[in-house]
Amino acid sequence: MSHAHQLTRKQWVTLIILTLVWGINWPILKIGVTGYPAITFRSISMWIGWPLLGLVLLKMKVPFKVPRSEWKELMVLASSNMFVWHVLIILAVQDLSSGRAAILGYTMPIFSAVIGMLFFKSPLRARAWLGVALAALGAMLLLWHELVNLSGKPLGVVMALAAAASWALGTQQIRHTKMRVPTLTIVFWMTGMTAVVMSVVAVLFEADRWAMPSLTTWGSIVYNAIGVFVFAQAAWLGLARSLPPLASSLSVMFIPVLGVFSGAWWLGEVLHWQDWLAVLLVVAAIASVLWPTRASNAAS
Repeated sequence: MSHAHQLTRKQWVTLIILTLVWGINWPILKIGVTGYPAITFRSISMWIGWPLLGLVLLKMKVPFKVPRSEWKELMVLASSNMFVWHVLIILAVQDLSSGRAAILGYTMPIFSAVIGMLFFKSPLRARAWLGVALAALGAMLLLWHELVNLSGKPLGVVMALAAAASWALGTQQIRHTKMRVPTLTIVFWMTGMTAVVMSVVAVLFEADRWAMPSLTTWGSIVYNAIGVFVFAQAAWLGLARSLPPLASSLSVMFIPVLGVFSGAWWLGEVLHWQDWLAVLLVVAAIASVLWPTRASNAAS
């Protein structure tokens, strides 16, 4: 059996750091967009992060060039992985609690499994179905005490779920891409294009609310610029491109759990028994997909 579902030591380290950076970012994001235009917030973060990401490419001697024949596919990848995701999820965070917005966003593996089956001919084995089911149950448990509140904010829920579906499609596309350029090069140009798109949206819909960010908002902006757009986005797409879509999707399922618990600690949200049970379910979901099988153990 293939080793495709097994993570190398480097991938595990990347995943752990990614989980911490992205998980803690949810309450930071909520603080940043509270009382400040959400799209403008994201745009400023991207414009700060993009040149810093360029310095990373220079330092690592990664080429910036993308062949003309591959720009069309780059635009397609940017649309699903970044344009739709970043616009919709930042608006959802403004409307919903931070942890629960994270959970809705991270229903992505469920969408990814369905999209993979329908459009990419990716049949799921029994263990993969188990992982999807456990992840879905964990997400529902984490949402248990929010269902009444969410029913009063249908637009926020719809935006978060649409963002998750778009991200799931992007995950499948990045895995199946025929682009020959390095992942960091793809991330660099996708980030630049998304910064332009979000800036245009901000000018059209938020210009009348523009103001100098507070010190707290600046802190959130800088964290997002460096943590999300210089590190996390590149780390995630690197995993998504090197692992099977379901494995990479479920591997990041611990991020919303950390989002809920960091939000509870930071923003004073109350935790319930369902939250603790959900942690166990999410860990089991990740293990069901990433844990080596007997066959792969025997082959190693």
